[in-house]
Amino acid sequence: MSVLRILFVLASLSLADLTNAERVLGAYIFQRHGDRTAKAWPPTKLTSLGYGQEYMTGTFFHDRYISSNSSYHIEGISTDTVNLAQVTASAPQDDVIETSGEGFLQGLYPPIGSVATETLRNGSTVQSPMNGYQLIPMSDVQSGSGSEDNAWLQSTSSCNNAKVSSNNYFSSNSFKSLLSSTKELYQSLEPLVNGTFSSTELNYKNAYTIWDLLHVALIHNSTTTFQPSSLLTDQVMQELFILASEHEFNLAYNSSDQISAVAGMTLAGEVLAALNETITSGGKSKLNIQFGAYATFLSYFGLAGLHTADETFSGIPDYASSMAWELVTNDTGTGMPSTSDISVRFVFHNGTSVEGSTHLQAYPLFGQSTLELPWAQFVDKSKKFAVSSQQQWCQACGNTNGICASTSDDNGGDSSSSSSSSGSSSGTGMSLGVAGVIGAMVTLGVLVGLLVLSMFIFGLRLVPKSALASIHRASDASTTPAMKTTLA
Repeated sequence: MSVLRILFVLASLSLADLTNAERVLGAYIFQRHGDRTAKAWPPTKLTSLGYGQEYMTGTFFHDRYISSNSSYHIEGISTDTVNLAQVTASAPQDDVIETSGEGFLQGLYPPIGSVATETLRNGSTVQSPMNGYQLIPMSDVQSGSGSEDNAWLQSTSSCNNAKVSSNNYFSSNSFKSLLSSTKELYQSLEPLVNGTFSSTELNYKNAYTIWDLLHVALIHNSTTTFQPSSLLTDQVMQELFILASEHEFNLAYNSSDQISAVAGMTLAGEVLAALNETITSGGKSKLNIQFGAYATFLSYFGLAGLHTADETFSGIPDYASSMAWELVTNDTGTGMPSTSDISVRFVFHNGTSVEGSTHLQAYPLFGQSTLELPWAQFVDKSKKFAVSSQQQWCQACGNTNGICASTSDDNGGDSSSSSSSSGSSSGTGMSLGVAGVIGAMVTLGVLVGLLVLSMFIFGLRLVPKSALASIHRASDASTTPAMKTTLA
């Protein structure tokens, strides 16, 4: 082969590589909080271990999305100093989750050192505190406030129908069967947890809080009580984890009544809105991070059909777990491509993500066979369950008070306002004046009917006024007083 031919082939290969080069346009991360104290002993607190897990995971995402050397670098995102127009962070009002968010964001955009030094007009220099610590504000999300102090996170969703749907699990045959078959296992744990749970509480109904207490103890409690023994073997802990996972998954998602997965529905709506904003803004908004709890993971796993593809998605995700939706394209141009050239890739990692560990792994959504779903298909599939507005949430949850009071009024607003403007009574379409006339006529008809009935019974009859006058005259002429009786 000639030298020119070899150069042509190499050039063609390079061109093919460029043609297939992927561009990451934006991403949405949902991040679980780090290690914490047990739910059975509120108030829960984020531990130093948990803060470190979040910081390391934030550093991992810095290296993935922020670093200019990464093949997953989000196109156009600021690499050193955070641009708050490009990055949005949110969390519910919860000490564990919000503090986790602070640790994560510190790793995502670490201190910038001397870059934060400013020179004032008088020539003096000012160094930013904490070596140029970068502050990224977090907005509040409504669902999940105080969730880490609650045994079941649905209690913090405020969604009436979701609570009912989830609690229906406790009357299912599946629950009753496990409640009976696992009784001996939970009762055997009494020597380990009798300071927290009574004997009557040691059953499958409290599967999560029992496992959580022991899980936390095995990380932090060095007393002999929680040393490996015949009561607390790895096998027992694995069995307790499987039972806790089944318990929580069935409360977080029900295929026949999806409102129990309201947390995942709401997240899906937020992901749709954020990624759409990235596209419609031409890439001005690039990275969204939301911090939350395990139930939201499980809800979304069920809704997206991930649990049927991999059993990993039926289990409680570990502390500092991450899932993300990445907007990607193979378009070689610059700027935001057409939506027909944009796809969404879902990635997940169970546990703390650190450099050198198992990286985020891509999984197919909605039972599809491909890892990258065209934007239009992603939108269509997500909209089948996503909750994208307060009104939609209120209607799905059946809530009519609180934030839903105005929504409830608005739902019937059209008919009530039109009725008021025309002077109508609600729902009849009849003016008040017409209704009054008809009412009077009905009353008069009833009275006339009663009069006729009385005449028939008592043999009375109506006579002309002139005839009545003649009777009166005749009666006055009579000498018999009894003849003066007349109809009153």
